[in-house]
Amino acid sequence: MASHNQISRIIITFVLIPLLIFQCHVCSQDKVILSLYYESLCPYCADFIVNQLVKVLQTDLGSIVNLRLVPWGNTQIAPNTSWICQHGTDECQLNTVEACAIKVWSNLETHFKLISCIEQLHLQNKHSSWQSCFASTGLNQNPIENCYNNGLGYRLETAYADETTKLKPAHRFVPWVLVNNQPLQEDYQNFIAYICKAYKGRNNPQACKTKSLEINKINAQDTNPRVCFR
Repeated sequence: MASHNQISRIIITFVLIPLLIFQCHVCSQDKVILSLYYESLCPYCADFIVNQLVKVLQTDLGSIVNLRLVPWGNTQIAPNTSWICQHGTDECQLNTVEACAIKVWSNLETHFKLISCIEQLHLQNKHSSWQSCFASTGLNQNPIENCYNNGLGYRLETAYADETTKLKPAHRFVPWVLVNNQPLQEDYQNFIAYICKAYKGRNNPQACKTKSLEINKINAQDTNPRVCFR
């Protein structure tokens, strides 16, 4: 006859653990996919990342969001395969650095920390001092340098270029924000309302309870959108 401890272990092994795994799977399925297609030296992208997108991490909104950052933006590929970045060679470099950060530190909070620091410097017209972000964030510079110098960064950016090119509808500007693959167009700053509307799970975050959920339908012809056009 099984002891009480043996029965408890059986319940944990065959009932509780599968239930927890199932619940985690369901929770991950419920998450809203928030994608940002951007370029590092577009001032409107920088402002959005530093002052708006950061709310995903600062509030409980992050519990229902799967945030993806895609640093390529309006960059063009020349016939000789070189890159033509909208804001010059510094932008090409920083796009690659940020792509490396996303790859090296898959944890959102970690790579967002470096990216946000770089974009904050850009808002202060100090982006040339971007390497100071390693000291201020406490992150190790070596893996980013290795990624940038060994060709991985180039391959990451090439993949982001392909992904951005295949967007349907095609992006017209950056920041180009998608919620569950639906572009928000000029209304991207109202992204929280779209996330809350798209969320179908049971654990509604406080951020969705306190945020006004009125979604604006902006007429691009009647506004001066804060974007970098292609």
